[in-house]
Amino acid sequence: MNPDDLEIRCPRLGSMVGFGYCRTCGDGQSPCFKIFDCWWERFDVTAYFKDMLSEEEFMQLAMSRPKPKISSLLELIEQARRNAVDGGTD
Repeated sequence: MNPDDLEIRCPRLGSMVGFGYCRTCGDGQSPCFKIFDCWWERFDVTAYFKDMLSEEEFMQLAMSRPKPKISSLLELIEQARRNAVDGGTD
């Protein structure tokens, strides 16, 4: 079984997505912070990542949580301000 062939409904996007998307849609192409919550019923996603990642990387993924919305909004506002000052270059 190739997990990338599996699909589920994404609670964040509201549409069907493949496991491959969930593996790479996070910051810096890292797995989504909800990957364990969403996929545990379909296959042993914990064992999959324990095999694929170092112990440190696995623990980082297992402990990951999203930023609070207000932090994300403030970062976006600051980025927009910098872009306006810099003339749109980042």
